[in-house]
Amino acid sequence: MTDGSGGTTGSMIVMYADRLGAEEGPEGRLFCALFEPNPRFSEQEGSFLTGYIHSMESMGLVDGPGVRCVVFLQGCPLRCLYCHNPDTQTAEGGEAVEPEALVRRLLRFRPYFDRSGGGVTFSGGEPLFQPEFLAECLARLRKAGIHTCLDTSGAGLGAYEDILSCTDLLLYDVKHEVPEAYQRVTGRSMERTLDFVEAVRRAGTPMWVRHVVVPGLTDQEEHLAALRKYVDTLPKVQKVELLPFHKLGTEKYRGLGRADPLAEVPAMDPELCRQLQERWFSDLNG
Repeated sequence: MTDGSGGTTGSMIVMYADRLGAEEGPEGRLFCALFEPNPRFSEQEGSFLTGYIHSMESMGLVDGPGVRCVVFLQGCPLRCLYCHNPDTQTAEGGEAVEPEALVRRLLRFRPYFDRSGGGVTFSGGEPLFQPEFLAECLARLRKAGIHTCLDTSGAGLGAYEDILSCTDLLLYDVKHEVPEAYQRVTGRSMERTLDFVEAVRRAGTPMWVRHVVVPGLTDQEEHLAALRKYVDTLPKVQKVELLPFHKLGTEKYRGLGRADPLAEVPAMDPELCRQLQERWFSDLNG
């Protein structure tokens, strides 16, 4: 991807990210402090529409179009076998922040968004787990003219109209297309995500579908054929991405004192994953 002036977007990021206080994380991705400390939260806790943020990636290139700030919200109702961010699952923890403060911080990156066709992506955890805070942030970004993206599994709490009305693009994480297998993979019923899909259908929000390919779990031909049929029922699909399972969550599980459910499963071969994507979804990816 280029920045529109003949140079690469990656070079632009490396050159200027330090001006915004970005630091490189353990996975080689650039992260930025969320906001300046605000004493009002300790003095008047609960008097503001407060969200809880796990972290923020300041120069993301894989979670939507262009250069993006990716905001990881704390909390998720699912317990996916292949979760690589188990530290975001609990509703406890995270940094408290008001929508106004977070959006003000995000707008500092507007030059990068404008130059690359990027914007802001909300991820998690499960961003739908904080619906009021999410809706307010999206509305403020929409008013500011910033492209918004929602990276979600659809495991929300309902009342999605305000959220979807200010969302430009969905990155919809399909855990599994079969209810029984969905339950095994996530530990939860598929009902919530099916309700979310119907809300998306009514809203007409475009989506990119994502699916993690795990050796021995979601890499079988029979499964991928069924996944393709399921994707064909989804509304306004613009793109399908098969994501290779990796082992970056192993150390996080160890740090939390928890067993990694897939500790013995090897990482997925990225090239094989690319071939599977080409075979099953090339017509949807242009």
